[in-house]
Amino acid sequence: MCGLTGFLASSAAWPDNAIDLAHRMADTLAHRGPDDAGVWVDAGAGIALAHRRLSIVDLSPAGHQPMISAGGRYVIAFNGEIYNHLELRHELVTSGAAPAWCGHSDTETLLAALDVWGIEATLKRCVGMFAFALWDRERRLLTLARDRLGEKPLYYGWQDGTFLFASELKAFKVHPAFLGEVDRDVLTLYLRYNYVPAPYAIYRGVFKLPAGAYATLAATDLPGVAPRLTSYWHVMDAVARPVYEDLDDATALRDLEAGLRRSIEGQMVSDVPLGAFLSGGIDSSVVVAMMQAQSNRPVKTFTIGFHEKAYNEAEHARAVATHLGCEHTELYVTPEQAMAVIPGLPDLYDEPFADSSQIPTVLIAQLARQQVTVSLSGDGGDELFGGYNRYFWAARIWQRLGSTPHVLRAGVAKMVMGLSPAAWNRLFDVVGFVLPARFRYANPGDKLHKLAEMLAARSPEEVYLYLISQWKQPADLVPGATEPSTVLTDRRNCAPLGHFESRMMYLDQISYLPDDILVKVDRAAMGVSLETRMPLLDHRLVEFAWQLPMHMKIRDGQGKWLLRQLLYRYVPKELVDRPKMGFGIPLDAWLRGPLRDWAEVLLSAERLVQEGYFNPEPIREKWQEHLSGRRNCAYHIWTILMFQSWLERQRA
Repeated sequence: MCGLTGFLASSAAWPDNAIDLAHRMADTLAHRGPDDAGVWVDAGAGIALAHRRLSIVDLSPAGHQPMISAGGRYVIAFNGEIYNHLELRHELVTSGAAPAWCGHSDTETLLAALDVWGIEATLKRCVGMFAFALWDRERRLLTLARDRLGEKPLYYGWQDGTFLFASELKAFKVHPAFLGEVDRDVLTLYLRYNYVPAPYAIYRGVFKLPAGAYATLAATDLPGVAPRLTSYWHVMDAVARPVYEDLDDATALRDLEAGLRRSIEGQMVSDVPLGAFLSGGIDSSVVVAMMQAQSNRPVKTFTIGFHEKAYNEAEHARAVATHLGCEHTELYVTPEQAMAVIPGLPDLYDEPFADSSQIPTVLIAQLARQQVTVSLSGDGGDELFGGYNRYFWAARIWQRLGSTPHVLRAGVAKMVMGLSPAAWNRLFDVVGFVLPARFRYANPGDKLHKLAEMLAARSPEEVYLYLISQWKQPADLVPGATEPSTVLTDRRNCAPLGHFESRMMYLDQISYLPDDILVKVDRAAMGVSLETRMPLLDHRLVEFAWQLPMHMKIRDGQGKWLLRQLLYRYVPKELVDRPKMGFGIPLDAWLRGPLRDWAEVLLSAERLVQEGYFNPEPIREKWQEHLSGRRNCAYHIWTILMFQSWLERQRA
């Protein structure tokens, strides 16, 4: 795992200190690559490539980057791992197309493959997680590429006549051409999703390269010309494959085990110490179980726990690790330790990011890095095999109400929304005693409003958008802004899927997974120079999962059915069968308690007005509602706080 950056500019915009500038841009990424640094510059062509290296495979100087191909045509700055690079190397050798190898790094293999097969054919052969910048010296052509699922980041954009690119935005800030103008329209997307969705970035004119795509830009292209984007793989490709409706359970289980074993075997290759995150849930437990089955020594596993029982999974993880014979390390975190992470989040994530599970993710990465340089994780299981609770209850509601004419549902929704949540609460206080016990909820007004908003939806895709939206009308909060279209609102991205749950899983895989989950893990881990690998996101497993019939994912009201059956071969059912907990923190209580003064400063009406990004009234209203205890608005507030704290760091 590494960090890369660089720039392409005409002679008029070429800086005199290009080599020094490229070094300084790369130095901002030293956490991604503390072991080595390199710069390659061709002033005549107007290109600079820079790299920071975290040595994982081939620790020798033969893995130094930027790396030049054997024939001298290509120069690459590469971040990630090509897990099947030895197979690719063997194919090159047997075909007689291999160069004289200098080392055994996957970067060298990749360069040779690109030289022989070209960009798209090579990308389609690769199994891995990666982002890279490739310069073709013959054609004077820059290519940026990203892995299929979006595990590794890559930003790019024109800024004042210079084309910048980097693994993280902090590298852009070193270049004098960087403008750093906040895109107010994109800010509305952040408020809705809690993250900035691809292809957007928080700065105007800067973008994220989409997962499964590559972009090309020639030195002769005029400043401002958008790179040419090509998609070489998309989740839709997997969705379009035929479903094996007649597949029997035994065959499916055999194929899943073989595929996951192959993926884990490839991802356990490392020349440095390796371990795994373990929560004790289904996904991480099955990854660790199959790692241990392929290891001749105890696998190092890592868990953090909380003293608050509602947020603690450490005891379950310990039980799984003990059963499997792992070398287990756990850390029980105090609220003070967790909150100490918060001041560093704006620098770590580089743009506003408000998934509060970023805090425990940072803590477990710090814990693991004390002993290993590579850690495997179970991310992806929920999206592939139907694990999120919202899939079940949203599907039940839609099945019961979706066939009702929309005009009727919309009318009922309008009536329900006519009363505030507080008014509904007061009404239930008066008449609640006559209702059956199953209808007596805490804060019934909140639940009625949520149900009403779902009633107004016209399709499962609209239900999904409602469920994942934090602020439902974000453009109302940002004066003068218009909310842009995303992959979730562009109907061209709708998949031809029959099951409600399948449509939810697909939408998660093109949005929430790459733009939230994978960003959260990448930045938290790379912040401490820890490489993370995700065996469940091997694209061959993703394609396999989409060919499974729904009853192999969700059965008898329980998700991840097939994955569970595989786990039960290694771990007793009673150790892992329990309600899904998630990776949370008691954020609501913290905001009313130890974080209150910090939040109050960032949320002051005067400050919001002076900065000019937000309309303060709805924010102050949510804040007061939360402090009063009438409603839990912690996640709405956290979204604002993470932007405010990020903005404060930009001006420091």
